[in-house]
Amino acid sequence: MAFNGKYQLESHENFEAFMKAIGLPEDEIQKGKDVKSISEIHQDGNDFKVTVTAGTKVILYSFTVGEECELETFTGEKDKTVVHMDGNKLTVFVKGIESVTELDGDTISNVSGDSSSSSSSSSSSSSLLMLL
Repeated sequence: MAFNGKYQLESHENFEAFMKAIGLPEDEIQKGKDVKSISEIHQDGNDFKVTVTAGTKVILYSFTVGEECELETFTGEKDKTVVHMDGNKLTVFVKGIESVTELDGDTISNVSGDSSSSSSSSSSSSSLLMLL
């Protein structure tokens, strides 16, 4: 099952707590909590290219599953990490926070941190992914 598609954010429960945990300033959290981000994912085997657009902020990810890569957070910080894939799940640790992204049909969901911070996305409604 490939992760290819374009996704728009449907919901982001515990958004504020998660963004505080990764170090985003309060004013940026308030600006971003109502932004409906869009993610576009291209998968070619173990190679991924992800573009996340949130308002005027665009973040590009490029990584190969199982190999070290550098990922940027919404705070602009970069962290070296390894993305792992197990079936329809991608798992990564960025800045000490675990992010698990799961594909289920045309829906992608993401759970970050201690599983109390989560986001859901669906491509059928052109929804976003808060991946990584």
